[in-house]
Amino acid sequence: MFMMPLHPPNRQPWQTYMEDREAILLADQLGYCEALVGEHVTDLAENITSCMMFLASVAHQTKNIVLGTGTINLPNSHPAAIAAQVAMLDHMLRGRFIMGISPGGLMSDAEVFGNYRKDRNAIFLESINMVLDIWAKDAPYELEGAFFRVSTANTMIPEIGQGTIIKPFQKPHPPIIVTAVAPHSKGVTEAAKRGWTPVSANFLLPEWVASHWPRYQEGCRAVQKEPLSSDWRVAKSIFVADDENTAIRYGHGAEGPYHFYFKQLLRKLVGGGRSNLFKLDQNEPDASINADTMTPRLVIAGTVNSVVDQILAFREKVGPFGTLYYPCHDWVDPVLGKRSMQLMAEEVLPRVNAALSG
Repeated sequence: MFMMPLHPPNRQPWQTYMEDREAILLADQLGYCEALVGEHVTDLAENITSCMMFLASVAHQTKNIVLGTGTINLPNSHPAAIAAQVAMLDHMLRGRFIMGISPGGLMSDAEVFGNYRKDRNAIFLESINMVLDIWAKDAPYELEGAFFRVSTANTMIPEIGQGTIIKPFQKPHPPIIVTAVAPHSKGVTEAAKRGWTPVSANFLLPEWVASHWPRYQEGCRAVQKEPLSSDWRVAKSIFVADDENTAIRYGHGAEGPYHFYFKQLLRKLVGGGRSNLFKLDQNEPDASINADTMTPRLVIAGTVNSVVDQILAFREKVGPFGTLYYPCHDWVDPVLGKRSMQLMAEEVLPRVNAALSG
């Protein structure tokens, strides 16, 4: 499961937090293997302001599901805070944790933290390098870059533990994943060189998802590592229903949460100059990109048999990814939202896996 999450901005945060927690707990009960949660600070629709705080709220109620940050937006915080908080959460979960990282894509977040129009990729790289150095080295650290400085040299009292940041439960650190959004993403190649693995975003055209696997292979081979398709995660918006009419009405229609999701997302991405993500022909006018046209193209919706066929066709088109992420959208109808998750776990995926292994 992957959740941004994205809810109508007129809903109260306490209500959506309860819904998002319920979705994670249900996923754990149904046997979903992983759950990633996103974060944004300046967005009433995407109102989880700290994915690590949210994950801590379900850490001791979940049993088997691996929880992950999807993602920590590194330029928005200090590397020492990130290193300490990730290590704490990794211990709380006893290693049942994945660290997703990114430069952050919400421009209002960049502005509020003073990073708008700055090189956020450079800030991102310096931040993650410092986080990894904090975990690899002993205090007092003495790390200094263009954007951050980390030291406890003047105040360290080693005999009582003062001045040292805890190291993660997993050694040397939790698995690191990065989101892949851009077509033919060079970031995927660079991530692979560092041993990080990609998650292809759920709102991409299949042709752009397919462009990520060659980039991952390229990065792995550059460091003499065998690229494993099992390391590639792909998210895809999916709605499963007991009847086809409900599936299309709720999964593609204006009354369902998927149409709202793309209406909201397209306003941000197309308005932010990312209309290329939704076009195969870049000469296509931006006006043709809207929730009515894109929701049916980007959401798999149907009954169990139909969804199985659509997932297999999708995988045939994009490449041999190893993990499918089911995005958790707003529960406009909680009964339908939970039923879709149940059908996905109990009916769809067993048939998909049987078809792939057969």
